[in-house]
Amino acid sequence: MDHFLYRDGALFAEDVPVSEIAASVGTPFYCYSTATLTRHFRLFDEALEPLDHLVCFAMKSNSNQAILKTLAELGAGMDVVSGGEYARAKAAGVPGDKIVFSGVGKTATEMRAALEGGIRQFNVESEPEMELLNAVALSMGVVAPVAIRINPDVDARTHAKIATGKSENKFGIPIARARKVYARAASLPGLEVTGIDVHIGSQLTELEPFEQAYKKVAELTEALRDEGHEIRRLDLGGGLGIPYTRSNEAPPLPSEYGDLIKRTLGHLGCEVEIEPGRLISGNAGIMVSAVIYVKNGEGRDFLIVDGAMNDLVRPSMYDAHHDIIPVKEPEPGTAQAPIDIVGPVCESGDTFAKQRHMPPLVSGDLVAFRSAGAYGAVMSSEYNSRPLIPEVLVNGDQFAVIRPRPTFDEMISRDNIPEWLL
Repeated sequence: MDHFLYRDGALFAEDVPVSEIAASVGTPFYCYSTATLTRHFRLFDEALEPLDHLVCFAMKSNSNQAILKTLAELGAGMDVVSGGEYARAKAAGVPGDKIVFSGVGKTATEMRAALEGGIRQFNVESEPEMELLNAVALSMGVVAPVAIRINPDVDARTHAKIATGKSENKFGIPIARARKVYARAASLPGLEVTGIDVHIGSQLTELEPFEQAYKKVAELTEALRDEGHEIRRLDLGGGLGIPYTRSNEAPPLPSEYGDLIKRTLGHLGCEVEIEPGRLISGNAGIMVSAVIYVKNGEGRDFLIVDGAMNDLVRPSMYDAHHDIIPVKEPEPGTAQAPIDIVGPVCESGDTFAKQRHMPPLVSGDLVAFRSAGAYGAVMSSEYNSRPLIPEVLVNGDQFAVIRPRPTFDEMISRDNIPEWLL
């Protein structure tokens, strides 16, 4: 469910007409709904009751300061995967004891910054990382809290580029080596082992892969405890999918996911952390674009919009589907025809949809790309020297620009000309 609905023939974001935002900020732009963000976070939070738990928002899905602050005020922690994301979380007012640091390539500089600023735990992904973190912590005279990410060799049944739990993926330590690695971690004076971390992939649309992974986590927890390790926290990652189409997708509900966690892990008495990103922010955002031209081609027609692959790369990168709807609601019974929806970037890959059935549209009409709140703005770029597009947050009947569109002069001013060219 989201809060982008037609009302009196026009698409609204909560209580604000989307066309009103377009007139104010120009197109293309991202628009997020506070009500949707709030609802989706609370669904996860309630799904884990009465377990001792923390819902850590996966910032890689959307790291705008206003989004982070909205979620932090609801009680969310943050899952970060870089020093920049850590800095963003802190700037949004998230305390260090609510920040989990994941990622396979943490540097000594990033480790040091997190230890100085406060951290709930590092999710350690390899033995070399574990050794480096120990050395950094000892050099600072502190102890680093860690959970070790295990790779359970479970097929998440998702897109190959976002699967993370198979043995051939770069993430985590093979579960067969876990006991040896935990023994080494326990011997390192700069580390405090707090628990186990697992994350098998993104956009999962069924619960069975989670169940396979969590049963392995339960077995490992009991084995490690038998060997004297204090396992008090289980970080179960994120990955629950969202419906990108309005028809045939029906991913599990957060309540069903929560029931699975309680059934497979609840008996262990551990604190539970989860790291949802897409399910909180995905359907909470749309990208709005304007039609530039309708072009008649040889055997097919093209709807050329002012949004492009640099603004929303998921269709080009993952062949991802986004529902695309007119901002002005078509009259009932309006005929639709297949058309390719493309952007202005000089690559054939700049294609959002092929032979998508759409009602008649003309230059200047607005369209909305649904479910664009996750991995949209955060993956955007200035390719073709196209400015990053604005982000807008709606709250009831008000809206605010939470990231402005830079001018060409601002973009160019970031370049420096060396002395020999002056």
